[in-house]
Amino acid sequence: MFVRSGFVLAAISLLLTAALAKAQAKESPGEGFFARSYRSSTGETMQYRLFVPPGYDATKKHPVVLWLHDAGGRESDNLKQISGSNFLGSHVWTTAENEGTYHAFVLAPQVDITKGWARPHANTPPVSSRLALEILDAVEKEYGIDPERVYVAGQSMGGEGVWSMLAMAQGKFAGAIALCGYGDASMIPRVAKVPVWIFHGQADPVLNVEVARAWVASLKQAGGTPKYTEYPGIGHAVWDAAFSEPELLPWLFSQRLKRD
Repeated sequence: MFVRSGFVLAAISLLLTAALAKAQAKESPGEGFFARSYRSSTGETMQYRLFVPPGYDATKKHPVVLWLHDAGGRESDNLKQISGSNFLGSHVWTTAENEGTYHAFVLAPQVDITKGWARPHANTPPVSSRLALEILDAVEKEYGIDPERVYVAGQSMGGEGVWSMLAMAQGKFAGAIALCGYGDASMIPRVAKVPVWIFHGQADPVLNVEVARAWVASLKQAGGTPKYTEYPGIGHAVWDAAFSEPELLPWLFSQRLKRD
């Protein structure tokens, strides 16, 4: 009985330690992410954060994940895009275990409070998407980035941005992750063939699940083979479940850009 109790106490201790570590990480979400600002040739600016893998070796090629935040990440503080509801999406790649395996860069640009990634009524044309792609190009020139392992991921408003990026930069991304965000039907021919894992909550009150199902069906009809995960009983905030999927990172980083 004492031995069993000892194991229980040890297990509880480990859980508390893990919870504390996670809480401390959320208190300092910017740790490891360099704060930078980009200015385009036409004078437009965008704040962004860049995570550089510890022990970065310039002689090796590394993957990069472009993270697109949700509406809650909009601001000019250069922090909300990697904190709050955007903490998991920007940090799942940077854990010690995942960094030790994948050695990935993470690029997290931030749109202004009045703008969006893709919605025409909020940003026409999608200037934010263009600026993010320009920053991505600049990062690729500055660091040893593998052009066959460039990825994009985003949630909600950022999920819409994923499809905008794929449509704007055909042949750029090897794979993508889109959480509860979809594009316009006109994009389908340009994005269908990109490997994308799509997530949606069956009880989403913001974007009806039927929209997700129809979008996936359209991609398949156009010759695509998207992965689709629908969570029963979960609403719009699917990120906790999605970024806990054990096969998510192995799947994404196994994708390689297929050049014609």
